[in-house]
Amino acid sequence: MDQPPLHILIVDDDGDLRSGIADYLGQHGYVVHVAVDAEAMDAVLQRTSIDLIVLDVMLPGEDGLSICRRLSETGGPAVIILSAMGEEIDRILGLELGADDYLPKPCSPRELLARVRAVIRRREESPAAAGPKGRTTYFNGFALDGLRRSLKTPAGVNVILTGGEYALLCVFLANPQRILSRDELIEGARGAEADVFDRAIDVQISRLRRKLNEGAAQDIIRTYRGAGYLFDAKVTRP
Repeated sequence: MDQPPLHILIVDDDGDLRSGIADYLGQHGYVVHVAVDAEAMDAVLQRTSIDLIVLDVMLPGEDGLSICRRLSETGGPAVIILSAMGEEIDRILGLELGADDYLPKPCSPRELLARVRAVIRRREESPAAAGPKGRTTYFNGFALDGLRRSLKTPAGVNVILTGGEYALLCVFLANPQRILSRDELIEGARGAEADVFDRAIDVQISRLRRKLNEGAAQDIIRTYRGAGYLFDAKVTRP
C-alpha cells in the first residue's frame, strides 16, 4: 500500500522564493503549504498535520530562531532553517535551538530537496524509533518513547529534547559503552551530507548531558579527551 504524501510548510516572507520552493517540492511528490509569518504558520499547524517546516530566520514579527525554539519545546515538526546569515555561529545557534538542519541563502532547490529527504529519512530511521510503533528504549531508569519522541526520567518527569538532542541520544542508545568520535556522532545524528560543525555537536552534547544529569545519579555521557564521548548506560528494548 502506498504511503500518503508528506506535508511540508514553507515559512518565508519572500513571495518569489516561497513560490519557487513550493513549486519545486510539489513537483517531487510533497504536499506543500505556505505561510508568510509566525501567525500564518500557526494557523496552518492548527488545521494540518505538517511533517517538516522550511523556516526563514528573518521574518516580520516573531523571528525564525524564536519559532524554532518554540516548535522544538512543544515537540513540533522537523525544521530546516534557511538564512541569509551564513556565519558558523548562526548555524550553531540554529542547531542548538532545535533545528534539524540549516541551509544558507541563496540555496538551490535541488540542494534543499536533498536536505528535506535526508531529514525525513533520519527521523524515520532513528534507532530509538526503530521497530514496532510505540517501542520504548530504557536506560538507567530513563524511558525514551520512540513513537512520541519523549523522554521520561526515573522519577517520572518528562524531559523536553530539541531535535538535535534527540538525534544524538538515538546515536548513543545504538552504541552504548563505545567511544564515539565527533565525526561518528555527526554522521549518525545528521547524515554524512549534512553541514554540521564540531562545535555544534559539543554544544548539543553539553545540553543533553545536563538534562540527563538532572535525573541521574551519575554522569551518563563521559568525555574522553582526544577521542570522543561514551554513553555509560545499559540499554534495553523489550
